Amino acid sequence: MLELKNIKKAFGDCVANEDVSLTVHKGTIHAIVGENGAGKSTAMKVVYGFYNPDQGEIIFDGKPVTIRNPHDAIALGIGMVHQHFMLVDNMSVAENIILGAETGSAANLDLDRANAEIKKLSDDLKLNIDPHALIEDLSVGQQQRVELLKALYRNANFLILDEPTAVLSPQEVEEFFAILRRMKEQGKTIVIITHKLEEVLAISDEVTVMRDGKTVGMVKTSETNTQELARMIVGRDVLLRVEKTGATPAAIVLDLNDLVVMGRNGVAVGGVSFEVRAGEIVGIAGIEGNGQTELIEALAGLTKPASGSVEFEGKDITGNSARDIKELGIAHIPEDRHKRGLLLNSDLYENSILGVHYRAPIAAAAGVLNSAAIEKRVGEIIEEFDVRPPNPELTARSLSGGNQQKLIIGREFELDPKLLLVSQPTRGVDIGAIEFIHRKLIELRDKGRAVLLVSAELEEVTALADRLLVIREGKIVGEIDPKTATFEEIGLMMTGG
Repeated sequence: MLELKNIKKAFGDCVANEDVSLTVHKGTIHAIVGENGAGKSTAMKVVYGFYNPDQGEIIFDGKPVTIRNPHDAIALGIGMVHQHFMLVDNMSVAENIILGAETGSAANLDLDRANAEIKKLSDDLKLNIDPHALIEDLSVGQQQRVELLKALYRNANFLILDEPTAVLSPQEVEEFFAILRRMKEQGKTIVIITHKLEEVLAISDEVTVMRDGKTVGMVKTSETNTQELARMIVGRDVLLRVEKTGATPAAIVLDLNDLVVMGRNGVAVGGVSFEVRAGEIVGIAGIEGNGQTELIEALAGLTKPASGSVEFEGKDITGNSARDIKELGIAHIPEDRHKRGLLLNSDLYENSILGVHYRAPIAAAAGVLNSAAIEKRVGEIIEEFDVRPPNPELTARSLSGGNQQKLIIGREFELDPKLLLVSQPTRGVDIGAIEFIHRKLIELRDKGRAVLLVSAELEEVTALADRLLVIREGKIVGEIDPKTATFEEIGLMMTGG
């Protein structure tokens, strides 16, 4: 269905794709894996017409093609669902889907016809999406399905999915894979860009591995395993499990008492009480949208609690500002790196000093920034956390999602915090970087620091946490031992089963 021959794509001095060749067979699910910055998304954006290749050939459905822009790709039956959804929150499902492909005249849109077609598409694939629903009222998993419908509405037979499960709960992943299998049965061809090797083995027929902008191999999924794929991706053996000694909890660092936080649709956190001690990682497991975001943002000073109290090292900090909280020694790695973590159009110099730009040695006298100190700081973050490309003059927007994440994590670790609030630390991050980030979190704990971890990855949160809290509908519904609890038991607590 698709063949790329010797594709090259560079952005100035940065070569994203160099001599990329791969083959995707019709009616299959094909996974593309590789480290952050390996060129996976760039190669597929060339197929979708987002970028024009500097050299090379694209053969689609047996014919050489020139794809100048996404309109050309859509005309060929190619659709792409991006890692960060492209939906308008205050518009309906149908309005989002037909945007750019409207039926009827501009003065008289045929929304009734569009609603009927979208309803049929949704029913055929058992997507269970109401065309009249507002995007802002849908869960993340449902928004993912809307993006699929948007591509299918434009008659896509070849679908590119960039990190499609990055924001889905384990239950939503299973439902999503069932949808993909139904699409494959209908004759669709699907390419998945992902970092999750267990999911690659569960859903794909073939796997292409990329490293440093090049393809390093293609294997049949049935003839490989997680360890072999990890070795191909990173170029060395990778530790696929978290190794840690037992925790030695000390004094209480964070103490919550009956904390209530409001969300957009009412009470998001409904009277939560727990504590986190120095020298331990406390994990919070739950399906996304059950109050985790609002809880962490309230603790980080981004929103104010409605009632209850928060104590840090015995001092009441309820309602303190984000700057005050950071000054106390609390660092925050947010779940949404674009909304809360980065200035996307600013360079890595500026992003590396967010939150410390007013402190010495970054700030010199009379509010002047110390360029030597900034260069030293960004250089240390880039080197220690392997941010690629290692060019501090690039904007944060020009980095891959995983490298954006490594920049944020490096910046917060540089603070040497007493308490780290961390949400989805490895979302969109490659397997080698996951190993590194997990090791850094354990090292922080072993230095006697406190860590509060929120992760939608059950495997991650159970492997890292010393104590595990389960949240549902804004309440802590239980505390369990992550060493003995099964995923099934945790899942039942998460869903109220």
